[in-house]
Amino acid sequence: MKLHELRDNPGATKKRMRVGRGPGSGKGKMGGRGIKGQKSRSGVAINGYEGGQMPLYQRLPKRGFNKPNRKAFAVVNLGLIQKFVDSKKLDASAAITEDALIESGLVRRKLDGIRVLAKGEVTAKLNIEVTGASKAAVDAVAKAGGSLTVKTAPAAE
Repeated sequence: MKLHELRDNPGATKKRMRVGRGPGSGKGKMGGRGIKGQKSRSGVAINGYEGGQMPLYQRLPKRGFNKPNRKAFAVVNLGLIQKFVDSKKLDASAAITEDALIESGLVRRKLDGIRVLAKGEVTAKLNIEVTGASKAAVDAVAKAGGSLTVKTAPAAE
């Protein structure tokens, strides 16, 4: 087989419909847009417009609030930390900091900090230093004989 013999499978490609190219084309004269009206003209973008009637998105009640300066934490479960310690990706003897978690590949990026949650079992004696942790996670680490320190971020808000 040579380069000039390469062809697509029959039926794999279809020619595009050329609109407004005479009556024999099947899409001639008005190009499938019908007669007159806003949509037959060019430059129309009317998503959500209901002909003057109050649009649905405006009729429905609005609820809730999104805090503009909320913090987004990267979340880690204790079970995963234990799994990484068992597979020697994390060193249990040294302090497990946020940078160590990122280096091991357990967390992709720090965001506003790393928060530890209590899902999973902890057997190793761990010394963890993170931005946030649930009460259950702190208790679980203490029960295993380790310590979970929650460091406060510098107050530059």
